[in-house]
Amino acid sequence: MDSQKKDIRLHEGELNVMELLWSNKELAAKDISKIIKEYIGWEKNTTYTVIKRLIDKGAIERSDPGFVCRAIISKNKVQQIETDALLNKLYNASLSNFFVDYLRNKTLTNSEIYELERIISEQTN
Repeated sequence: MDSQKKDIRLHEGELNVMELLWSNKELAAKDISKIIKEYIGWEKNTTYTVIKRLIDKGAIERSDPGFVCRAIISKNKVQQIETDALLNKLYNASLSNFFVDYLRNKTLTNSEIYELERIISEQTN
């Protein structure tokens, strides 16, 4: 199953539902629907469609009674997948090209510079 999860790509709407589940561990679909309606304005059917799509993708699982949903892919894993996809799309999978381009156009604080130096130092030891 982990090899399937590796390829899970989530769009913004799906990420809204996932954020709720990552924060709350598990929620009934009706509660997800109420929260999403309040904050985003989606109707119940839209939310349930997104939940079904997430189940089909293997990102969440549901249990009964109560159509309780729980994330089965971590936020960290999704971040890794999306970061890799972005690097592949925009920087030909080159982390160094990304860093050079990004850092050239960014003003870093002293603490950010220190943290980057620490990470680089750990990688070279």
